[in-house]
Amino acid sequence: MFGNKTIDAEMIVAYYSLSVTILGTLFNSLTFIVLCRSTFRNSRARPTFHYMRAIAVFDILMLYGWNLDHYLGPIHGFTIQTLSIPLCRFLSFFNYFICQSSAWLRVFVCVDRYLILTRLHRTWFSDSKHVLIVITCIITFSFGLNSLFFVFGCSRERKRVSAESWAFPIYPLWDYINLTVYNCIPLLLMTIFNTRVISHLIRLRRQSTIQNSQIQHLSMSITLVITTFLFLMMTIPGTVAFAFFSYRTSIILRRFLDGILYTYHILSFPLYMITFDEFRQEFILMITCERVKTKAITFSIAQPYLMSHV
Repeated sequence: MFGNKTIDAEMIVAYYSLSVTILGTLFNSLTFIVLCRSTFRNSRARPTFHYMRAIAVFDILMLYGWNLDHYLGPIHGFTIQTLSIPLCRFLSFFNYFICQSSAWLRVFVCVDRYLILTRLHRTWFSDSKHVLIVITCIITFSFGLNSLFFVFGCSRERKRVSAESWAFPIYPLWDYINLTVYNCIPLLLMTIFNTRVISHLIRLRRQSTIQNSQIQHLSMSITLVITTFLFLMMTIPGTVAFAFFSYRTSIILRRFLDGILYTYHILSFPLYMITFDEFRQEFILMITCERVKTKAITFSIAQPYLMSHV
């Protein structure tokens, strides 16, 4: 009886991971498409959207690592990471590299919002080219930090591929590092900058007049505050479980907590739709315009046929 419940729970977690992969790919793709439209394309005026587009791309890639393996393992009996040593090394690197890059991109979005709201003049971080430099530095740092997996990652034990290093005990050491780089430091910085943003917004509300240039950033700033709270609630439990309780908790529970972590990385689209007015309007405009174009094309094709039969 207990065994059947365990199998059922394992199946639920596995198919949940698949659902997260499918929905996350759809949501983040839509987010990227909307943010690439002409309304958000003026990077000189609002370079923040460079970060947001990069986050959408990284959040798509993130779903095709451990998250997908959480489905493949129980349902199909294999995981991509254990197919070969090269794949194991690449995916060990990939999973840490992607999630850490995504977290630090979010940190610099918070930095950008804080500087825009509190500085009257444009800062170094407000320049489009400099934002691209920051993104490149984030990617380079995450790549360099995790590149040791290409040399020391994975091994073969009893003719089976293992994620354990052949050189030294890489786990749970790297889970501790990931907890620090992916969760603790980004969360601390996001909390600091968003707290400053909230206090600044409260001061703005008390003022009799608010500049239009600052008002246009309010909805996005509120979105970032909510994002930070969700980051705390949804990503910390899974990372802590793998870092400190990997031998004390069941693999199903750890995969479930991992599923919640990956769910956070598919929430940008619904969150923007709810709290970011400009994004929601642009998405609705994109959908309605496509329908109008489709009807116009259909009518233009059908019109000669109709006229010939009059």
